[in-house]
Amino acid sequence: MAEAFTLPAREPHEPNAAYVLRALRMAIVTHRVEPGQMLSEQEIARRFAISRQPVREAFIKLSEAGLVRVLPQRGTQVARISLAEVGDARFVRQAVEIALAAEAARQITGVGAKALAAHIRAQLAAAEEAEQAAGQGAEAARERFYFLDEAFHADLARIAERPASWKMLETVKAQMDRVRFLAIERSSPLEAIIAQHRAIVDAVSAGDAAAAAAAMEAHLSSILGELPELRRLYPSHFAEEG
Repeated sequence: MAEAFTLPAREPHEPNAAYVLRALRMAIVTHRVEPGQMLSEQEIARRFAISRQPVREAFIKLSEAGLVRVLPQRGTQVARISLAEVGDARFVRQAVEIALAAEAARQITGVGAKALAAHIRAQLAAAEEAEQAAGQGAEAARERFYFLDEAFHADLARIAERPASWKMLETVKAQMDRVRFLAIERSSPLEAIIAQHRAIVDAVSAGDAAAAAAAMEAHLSSILGELPELRRLYPSHFAEEG
């Protein structure tokens, strides 16, 4: 377990529990720590060179997000992906982000439009690298694309002057994030996702709130069509649900 993932850079003045939570969430969402894997509180504390209390606090937050589950007498296990929770997360995220896209279109400035265009350029560069690279290089490019995707959505909330709304989604969307990462890992080419982002950017930059909302709805709904194939390709990642 201790060597299963690379620790991210620590933010200045970031508390131990917050750092452990961020690092473990990232590792689980990107499947560097696999569903079903047991997590050792003692091992993680040693890896982070901290006491066990912040690790315990991080485990509680991860459990609340549905990313881990506590097994009596056995320990803490990375939860498998719940399709029901993915559906709930998409429902909540779609409601919030459709409103954010519309509001971003109403609040957009020249500076904001340039920032959104820069996001598209960065995504295109990562997609090109993913197509040209092989092995670990391609995997790293796709992982970078995932985080660029996250930054894009977060910036829309900033442009809408509702950055706290994105922070509120962090816990709610955890299960959906795991599915989105799998989709990005298998999506070829990534330009299909970028095209959806570009439709959002074009509508927001034009100040067209209705078109921005529609483009965001189409983008977030697309994951539903990919779920059956993702479940077929990664059966061990998903929980058995009746």
